[in-house]
Amino acid sequence: MPHAGGVSEDEFRAAMARLAAGVVLVTAYDPDDGPEGADVGMTATAFMSVSLEPPLVMVSVRDGSRMDELLERRPLWAASLLTENQRQTAGRFAMKGRLSDRLLFRELPHTRGEASEAPLVDGALATVECRTEQRVRAGDHTLVIGRVLAAGLPHAPDSGPLTYFRGRYHSLSKHGS
Repeated sequence: MPHAGGVSEDEFRAAMARLAAGVVLVTAYDPDDGPEGADVGMTATAFMSVSLEPPLVMVSVRDGSRMDELLERRPLWAASLLTENQRQTAGRFAMKGRLSDRLLFRELPHTRGEASEAPLVDGALATVECRTEQRVRAGDHTLVIGRVLAAGLPHAPDSGPLTYFRGRYHSLSKHGS
């Protein structure tokens, strides 16, 4: 069914599937979830650098999602830029009806960010810890713009980035997964 602008959801989805994107795991710590708090994560491909001065990044989160709700009340979060060898991590955190985040983080090697308290994926290509500067409603998503408080380059020898293209994860290197 076409939208008011004339393009159908299927046509739009097919066109955007041809835009290759890097894959990140966006994470945050929710201190209000239980006596010890809880870590929350989501796989994202709509993530980008916005500004160098000040250092800003942006991620798009689905309205009403657990991450959207958490980032609305808690401004600190992080993103780990995943390697081609972290395809399973991306898939697990992208699944609908997945296991609880608590169980997923139990199996994921990570460290806690000093600036954000959010989990940072061990062996990621890079990590950024952020504080939300602005939230912009955009259709059925919210664009969360964050000031980068800290950046890291975890040891990821000979690993290329994990990319998403035509509905599947891909590797750029010849010897990637």
